[in-house]
Amino acid sequence: MNPTRKVNNPMTLLANSPRVATRLAFLVAGFSIACWAPMVPFAKERLNVDEAVLGILLLCLGLGSVVAMLAAGPITSRTGTKPIVVIGGLGVAVLLPVLAIANTPLTLGVALALFGGFLGILEVAMNIHAVEVEKLDSVPLMSGFHAHFSIGGFFGASVMTLAMTLGASLLASALIGTALMIVATVLAASRMLETRAQDDAPLFVTPHGFVVLLASLAVIMFLIEGAILDWGALLLTLEGRVPPEQGGLGYMMFAIAMTAGRLIGDRVTAKFGDFSVLFVGGLVAVAGIAVVLASPFYLGAMAGFVLIGLGSSNVAPVFFRLAGAQKAMPANLAITAVTSMGYAGILIGPAAVGFVANHIGLPNAFWFLAALLFVIPMLAKTVTARS
Repeated sequence: MNPTRKVNNPMTLLANSPRVATRLAFLVAGFSIACWAPMVPFAKERLNVDEAVLGILLLCLGLGSVVAMLAAGPITSRTGTKPIVVIGGLGVAVLLPVLAIANTPLTLGVALALFGGFLGILEVAMNIHAVEVEKLDSVPLMSGFHAHFSIGGFFGASVMTLAMTLGASLLASALIGTALMIVATVLAASRMLETRAQDDAPLFVTPHGFVVLLASLAVIMFLIEGAILDWGALLLTLEGRVPPEQGGLGYMMFAIAMTAGRLIGDRVTAKFGDFSVLFVGGLVAVAGIAVVLASPFYLGAMAGFVLIGLGSSNVAPVFFRLAGAQKAMPANLAITAVTSMGYAGILIGPAAVGFVANHIGLPNAFWFLAALLFVIPMLAKTVTARS
């Protein structure tokens, strides 16, 4: 790994820091997906489709992401991370307005698959670059980088909502988002590390051993996040703790707590280590699910969602760091495995929760999730012993 040039002036170093580039990449990723979210109701109305067709269209985005993620690792090994981050960032930026005007299910499905594909390669490449920057600086940085994904999501939703509230059309609002993402991607490109391309890097290595364990734990962690996103509101309203219009407060508290936890996560990890983050964080998240399920009161349930967010906030960043440090397979491909399997957890997990809930009820399905999440603190010593 070699930066593009050496600088000695501290202010110049700060301005050209690869840390800044990585934060910008994470911001673009979070911003892009958050810009799409407010478009979903408009797309449904424009295409005049029912929920079943809309669900298939949304699945196109997820499938496009997973397929692209599987290809991103080997490609990044050959090209370095910088060109893939740039292609991914510019790709989602250019496709965002297309999502605002696609007027048939076919065109929107293709656009979503491509949008998901560019987002997928961006997410893999930015995590690989984040691991490289962390190794170069020899301090924990992953939690802070992942916090910027959440911050980007907040700004993306805010920009789209504000623009449309002020009277801008859906297309005009999307174009504003496009312009901001292009600027951020260009700024990131000028500050990224110039990593060495490996011409002899394998195009595919079957994940094995330690990497399979990491990826499996990542599936659990992302499955929890997807379940809170898709089922948290229903869980809150099911027993009348909050009215339906306030059901989203649970996820809001979860997201705020997760972002706050990640903003301080690097300092916590540096002081206490990866094992403590996985062990204590996993137990706190499990306790949070138990509090949500056991508390009959509104404030108790809200406190539970805060605990889930705080406890889980720095678990995934540790997994990415460990994937980059292991020696069982090339780091790029290991990070690809963790990213793609984790994303599959978000994609498939909520449907699995629905299937289980249909048989045993939603509260019992969440008790099952708590038991599954308990695996992470129980294996914390095993996975961190390798680092």
